[in-house]
Amino acid sequence: MQTRPYNPESDFEAVTQIWQEVGWIERGNDDHQEGLRHFVDDYDGLIAEIEGSAECYVATGPGTIRYLDNDLSLSVVAAVTTSHVARRQGLAQGLTAAAIADAAAEGALVSGLGIFDQGFYNKLGYGTGVYEHWYALDPAHLQIPLKARPPRRVRRDDWEAMHRARLHRLRGHGSCTIEAAAATRSEAMWASNGFGLGFNDGPSGELTHYVWFSAKDLENGPLNAWWMAYQNLNQFLELMAVVASLGDQIHLVRMREPAQIQLQDLIDQPFRRNRISEKSTYESRNRSAAYMQFRMCDVPACLAATQLESDPVRFNLRLSDPIASVLDDSSPWRGVAGDYVVELGPESSAELGSSDELPILEASVGAFTRLWLGVRPATGLAATDDLSGPDDLLADLGRVLRLPPPKSDWDF
Repeated sequence: MQTRPYNPESDFEAVTQIWQEVGWIERGNDDHQEGLRHFVDDYDGLIAEIEGSAECYVATGPGTIRYLDNDLSLSVVAAVTTSHVARRQGLAQGLTAAAIADAAAEGALVSGLGIFDQGFYNKLGYGTGVYEHWYALDPAHLQIPLKARPPRRVRRDDWEAMHRARLHRLRGHGSCTIEAAAATRSEAMWASNGFGLGFNDGPSGELTHYVWFSAKDLENGPLNAWWMAYQNLNQFLELMAVVASLGDQIHLVRMREPAQIQLQDLIDQPFRRNRISEKSTYESRNRSAAYMQFRMCDVPACLAATQLESDPVRFNLRLSDPIASVLDDSSPWRGVAGDYVVELGPESSAELGSSDELPILEASVGAFTRLWLGVRPATGLAATDDLSGPDDLLADLGRVLRLPPPKSDWDF
């Protein structure tokens, strides 16, 4: 496999063709083309060639992931696309592994991506995140304890203000940011009939909270609320009041349930609405899926930033990492496999080595990342993932790692 950095002068046409082939952008759609141009300009790209032609493209960019109160450096894998002529050649796996290694060598502590299905990226050490809940609701049935002011229109030309508001939004454990403005600008351009509604309540009139919609049918919906940004929960409620105000004409809005919120609390007779709308265009429902994955790229640095309110737990960690078998021999970063002495508590740490006095936890990097983030407790992961250890140790890990659900709050 021949890999090299993306060249904007020679590769844009080939990447455009790849994205059209995989259905990510439409042929003849100028907005989609322009959105892709901003995307490839803002992200770091790698290309894999076949006979001198670019046939696989992987994009990554810097960001952050919040662990309790600390922000850790995150490398976002924003795109993995392979042309029709290059399938089943190992290009996507090899190129993604190279991109992860490059980011890790530059200091990224964690890598994350969105998956097309479970299993493929596990081979690169990723572990599946928590369930994301997507609610399809009738806005006329929302019960919001306040009345919204008339919002201002937010247009895609406001991408700088939109992106800034996302970066400064209210965040919780597991929430992510992406530095590249294309994460907002391009996504807004790719949204069908995209529009936003929000409020400029900053000290100098800055956009503070808004919701971004798309729709194929603007008359009656459904509308897709792709993301929200707000700095406090009162602003969230005001945005929900804006959504409710659309209920005279719009019959369905799809939106992701935010961290700390149970949307069902805000819906009048949710089960009745589900039953009477079943199998219709405007069916109210709640669906969930875990489609984000993460992996540690530096175990000692991740644990150094881990501060837990519990008595400490010490153990040997025997960690495996499948990425080493995929990486080229010249890669300076080879994954995180090895033996560590780990302490989890108010001051956590991981040091290479082992101690005869401590119990042993064996895990893949994906499973250990899930444990560390709080996706599932150690006992559950021992049953369903690549993690094992003495029952007493698993119970102790469940006690010390009592964490909020790690909601990324930003799809990529």
